[in-house]
Amino acid sequence: MKILDRYILTSFIQTFASVFIILFFIFVLQAIWLFIAELAGKDLDIWLIIKFLAFYAPKIVPLVLPLSILLASIMTFGNFAENYEFAAMKSSGISLNRAMRSLTIFIFALSIVAFFFANNVIPKAEYKFINLRKNIIQRKPAMAIAEGQFNAIGNFNIKVDKKSGENGEKLSGVTIHKRNPGASYATIIRSKTGLLKSNDKSNLLQLELFDGYYYEEVNSKNPVERQKQPFAKSSFSKQVMNIDLTMLNSNDMDDEKIANTNTMLNINELRYTLDSLETNYTKESKSIADNINQRYNVTLNENITSKNIGLIDSSVVKNSMPKNLLDLVKDEKDKVRVLENAKNNINSSEFFMVSGKAQLFDKTKNINGHWLALYEKFVIAFSCLLMFFIGAPLGAIIRKGGLGLPIVFAVLIFIIFHFINTFGRKLASENGIPPFLGSWMSSFVLTPFAILLTYRATNDKGVSINFDWLTTPFEKLFKSKSKEHK
Repeated sequence: MKILDRYILTSFIQTFASVFIILFFIFVLQAIWLFIAELAGKDLDIWLIIKFLAFYAPKIVPLVLPLSILLASIMTFGNFAENYEFAAMKSSGISLNRAMRSLTIFIFALSIVAFFFANNVIPKAEYKFINLRKNIIQRKPAMAIAEGQFNAIGNFNIKVDKKSGENGEKLSGVTIHKRNPGASYATIIRSKTGLLKSNDKSNLLQLELFDGYYYEEVNSKNPVERQKQPFAKSSFSKQVMNIDLTMLNSNDMDDEKIANTNTMLNINELRYTLDSLETNYTKESKSIADNINQRYNVTLNENITSKNIGLIDSSVVKNSMPKNLLDLVKDEKDKVRVLENAKNNINSSEFFMVSGKAQLFDKTKNINGHWLALYEKFVIAFSCLLMFFIGAPLGAIIRKGGLGLPIVFAVLIFIIFHFINTFGRKLASENGIPPFLGSWMSSFVLTPFAILLTYRATNDKGVSINFDWLTTPFEKLFKSKSKEHK
């Protein structure tokens, strides 16, 4: 390796390492703020919190790594241009392409490492992270409930006045609001004491309540009775409630992901799962279509051709059938019954088709989520190269190093990249566009920009943007105002 290559590579690595550590620390603080409700006031030891953050940290790397490469590239090449080091290189016959050669090899190797990291490390860390959250609650069930505030767990809102016992499993002054999905009213349960129990092998948290009351609103169909707000009240000496702990794992940063399982799989596992999901989807759609045909008593005859249809005498059918089919029924009561049956059949068929469509749509979203997780592993590797070929020529063009202007450009470009990526993933998960396009949309948009910057930087053309069309009217206005004032 030549001295120049070693100097450029050392300068970049030093800047990249410092930027990566700072950004990584900032994103970890964001994670602490996100899960502050689970970590604060739960009597967790410091080792458990470190383990909690260590399992969460790998999923931050896909965000921090491209941004760090972008910012480090702008700062490094900006410093070279600002200190006239590029001018010295060019006077010695060394072009920008030659100066970028060693860093290009380094970034390419780093993108390969990022791919294997996303394929092997992140899925295992995600699996351990989610199971750690569940195990913490199972070992310390009182952690799921904080004192003096309502804690949302699934369909329950639980509040306790005081916790006691070795692990805080003994509760006093328990208030529970239970709301069923789609219901406009809630059930209120109050008890003097309670006891939390859990099992390491179960996802259920058992809550035993003692000496309490049960209040439930009565949903009357009569509007007059509904205005009186009737309710039912009952008392109990002991009541057992089961709470599903999997609801506590739904607080995830990436809300557009359909299921947590797709982030725990590598490429081979994703391909195997996708094959099973698509086969299941094909069978399910065929089953729904067959059921619809059976409901309408439709029999498909593949031997019917247009010639056979033409043999039917339409005039005979027209003369034998009345214009109104109800004319075939003479009794008025029978006509009403026939209309009611037809209406019920239509409503039943409509409900069946709507529910079948919704079921297939959920399966499609699940399949799209797995495709997005598969493509994302390749997008992470490509984004490292993309950000380098945006940042390096941009730093050479703007000729500014340090932490001022480079941060502005880096944050602006990364926000555009992240926004397009999030928009594409969300649109693809809702089956608006193919998952491939949703995952690679940000790369497709910014790749021409990277090519343009690299071309202009290597040919010493720079980037000139003319804002005269915007500033000229304001200059004329200010000049006219100053003349009037004089």
